Amino acid sequence: MGKENFSFEQFCKVITEFSPCMDDYPYVYDLQNDRYFISKKALERFAVPKCLFTDVACTHKQFVYADDYDDLLDDMEAMKCGLKDEHNMDYRWLDREEKPVWINCRGRVIKDGLGKPNYLIGCVNEIGLEAKADNVSGLMQTTAIQAKFDNAQDDAKTNWILRLGIDGFESINQTYGKDYSDSVIKLVSECIIRCLSDEQYAYHIDAEEYIVIDRGSRTTREDIYELFRRIRREVELDIQHDNYNLVYTVSAGIISYQKMGRPGYQDVMKYSEFALGKARDMGKNAFYVFEQADYDRFLRHRDLLIDMRKAVAAKCRGFELMFQPIMTGGSTDIRLFAAESLLRYTTSWGENVSPVEFVPILEESGLIIPVGKWIFDRAVCMCSECQKIYPRFKVSVNLSYVQILRSQVLNDILNAIADYGVSPNSIIIEMTESGYLGDTVAVRKMWDRLKKYGFLIAIDDFGTGYSNLSSISALAPDIIKIDRGFTVKALSNPYERQLMANIIELVHSIDLRICLEGVETKAELDTLGHMNPDFIQGYYYSRPCPKDEFKQKFIRE
Repeated sequence: MGKENFSFEQFCKVITEFSPCMDDYPYVYDLQNDRYFISKKALERFAVPKCLFTDVACTHKQFVYADDYDDLLDDMEAMKCGLKDEHNMDYRWLDREEKPVWINCRGRVIKDGLGKPNYLIGCVNEIGLEAKADNVSGLMQTTAIQAKFDNAQDDAKTNWILRLGIDGFESINQTYGKDYSDSVIKLVSECIIRCLSDEQYAYHIDAEEYIVIDRGSRTTREDIYELFRRIRREVELDIQHDNYNLVYTVSAGIISYQKMGRPGYQDVMKYSEFALGKARDMGKNAFYVFEQADYDRFLRHRDLLIDMRKAVAAKCRGFELMFQPIMTGGSTDIRLFAAESLLRYTTSWGENVSPVEFVPILEESGLIIPVGKWIFDRAVCMCSECQKIYPRFKVSVNLSYVQILRSQVLNDILNAIADYGVSPNSIIIEMTESGYLGDTVAVRKMWDRLKKYGFLIAIDDFGTGYSNLSSISALAPDIIKIDRGFTVKALSNPYERQLMANIIELVHSIDLRICLEGVETKAELDTLGHMNPDFIQGYYYSRPCPKDEFKQKFIRE
């Protein structure tokens, strides 16, 4: 019996019988009686109301993406009128959550004995799905890995997971093109396969990344390390056989699957990606074994970054500028010289985060640029308010090298002092010693322009970086600030104390001023005061405090 003699019900039965053996969704459309039947699996994936329905065009409107519906309707009408014998369209259906999913719908029109269009039979398949296998590497792909973890028996046998990546693959692709890059992918996959035991399985998961699943019950940590070394040696030998026409390396992230409590597929992919990234951060051509503590720090970093992005978008909500006094250093006539502005941050969940933790994140992300602009505005505003009562008052602001290299920070500073009517010599710009003495052209230009405008310059944290006095002499800052760590050593060790005295004397000899940071007690002040520092800063006078508290303590009529 030819298919033209099949009844609609017979087509439906065939679809029902064969559907469990297929990934696609077979269907039949009765063009003459306006009936439609599709496999039951389609109901689990898409917003199709039921397997069998009538009023086909109207019902399709419930699960076809609105922008694609008119084109589909035109094609259906063309087939019903006999203008087309085949249907082949890429368009979108809505899934169970009403999100658009790209599908390809193909079909062929079957005509009745009179030559009129009778049925459209065909298949719907998702064209956005990942392939199960990769012909370049010759390996199965991500969907096959997921199936392994969905299988409870396979899951129980999994012991180790090794995620490998070709280092610098993007550069290979850009330099030599796709065909050559594909040959590298194939070569590395062959190297991996040659090193595997019968209980180890390799998969290609991304352009340059692979996963090896180890199911050996006796595989030790050292065995997995050795597996990576063998793979690395195989890659090196192939590069050698190719006369070093191209040199590259591989790195790996390793997960102890059972030790981690047999995480699900999504967690395995997250953890292994993190582990591979850590291996590459170690210098590449290396491996890293996943540690939960490291991952928790990564998540902490990510959460703080997200929170600070939101804070910056909300006009720096959560950030606060605190002020710590800098006092003259003499034993008599001690008076306020300036206040250092110090940034503090409170998260949206109410945690006070240390600057040691959040400032590097601001710098790495570039958020220090908008936050730094806000700092200058608040600090100069504070200076303007205090000078109305105490005209000699100055404010000190830390400047990040990210601001210098990646923003027009000088314009921000000049705009702030213009807005509040503060002179440049009332502003002290602090830059850390280790960063400045790297001596980039951009930083030197900024240094010279700040001095030209009349700003005071301080080298902060002296004693923690290069400590090059000859360079400091050449740069001619106005103030050198001695780090608390150096101060503590001078207080506890006669040799260090004499060294401190000699440094102060040397700094004075080149007409610079010096500030000792971290002085916390009267005894420390008495000991260090005999060395004649120009300024003292530390908890002895005050911890950093909010603007109003600072003004109440130190700015009086």
